[in-house]
Amino acid sequence: MRGFLVRLAINALGLYLADALLAGFAIAGTGSLIIAALLLGVVNAIVRPVLVILTLPITLVTLGFFLLIVNGISLALVAWLIPGVTVAGLWSATIAALIVSVTSWLTSAFIGSSGKVERLRRIETTGRVIE
Repeated sequence: MRGFLVRLAINALGLYLADALLAGFAIAGTGSLIIAALLLGVVNAIVRPVLVILTLPITLVTLGFFLLIVNGISLALVAWLIPGVTVAGLWSATIAALIVSVTSWLTSAFIGSSGKVERLRRIETTGRVIE
């Protein structure tokens, strides 16, 4: 449960940053932000894999760059479902999704699947752990 809440907070942070950095993406309030973060997780878990499979030929032709558009479509779907979230267009949604993805990627580098902050340990070839 803790890991889920941490992932929700990471999504909310990414959406907040997208709101702060983009003129074409706006979130009305904290409640809309939390609901959007929750719904974005659901959309990424259920709808996005279907979109990826349906757009696989285009994704292969574009060498994977079309996945950015798929992420934008997923975020635009969230904005369409939640009244407090507005997106000016597909490009704004795609850039906002890119901001959310980069934020999630950077924070996930420090947070494990259990939701705890992890630190890196270096192990020598002798098997000793160096802190």
